[in-house]
Amino acid sequence: MSTWFECKVKYEKIDQNGKEKRVTEPYLVDAVSFTDAEKRINEEMEPYISGEFFVTSIKKANFAELHPDDSGDRWFKCKISFVSLDEEKGVEKRTNTYWLVQSNNVKQAYEKVEELLHDTISDYEIPQVMESPIMDVFPFSAEDEIPENLKPLTEEE
Repeated sequence: MSTWFECKVKYEKIDQNGKEKRVTEPYLVDAVSFTDAEKRINEEMEPYISGEFFVTSIKKANFAELHPDDSGDRWFKCKISFVSLDEEKGVEKRTNTYWLVQSNNVKQAYEKVEELLHDTISDYEIPQVMESPIMDVFPFSAEDEIPENLKPLTEEE
C-alpha cells in the first residue's frame, strides 16, 4: 500500500505572456516518510525547473487509491461513500473514501469511478467529483534505489 504525500513547490514559472511569475504548485509523491518525500520531490522536480525552487510544505494525503490514465490531462478528487446497514441500530452507515483519478473532465472521471466500481458488491454513492490542484503524481517505481540498510520482506522471511 502506498503512502502519498502532498508536496507544495515554489518556483519561478514563465506564464503565457512570457513574464516570470512565482507560483506554488502541489505535487503528489509516494514515500515512506516526510524526509523521504522531501528527498523524492527534490529529485523529481530538479530536471523540470531551471533556477531555484523550494519545498514549502509536505503533508500526508488522504487518497485511498490512485487511478492514472495517460489520456487524461488533469487529476480529479473523487469522494466515494460506501453504504452499509448497521443491523443493531437499523440505520445506514456511510464510510467515505477519496480516490484520485486522472481524466480530461469531471464527467469522464465520474464514469471512470463507475467503471472501476461496477462489479463491487457494496452499495456506494459518488457524492463529489472535483478537479484537484495536483499538478503531477510521482509513484514509487521498481527502479528507485533502495538504501543498503533496508531489505525487502521476502529476503528476511
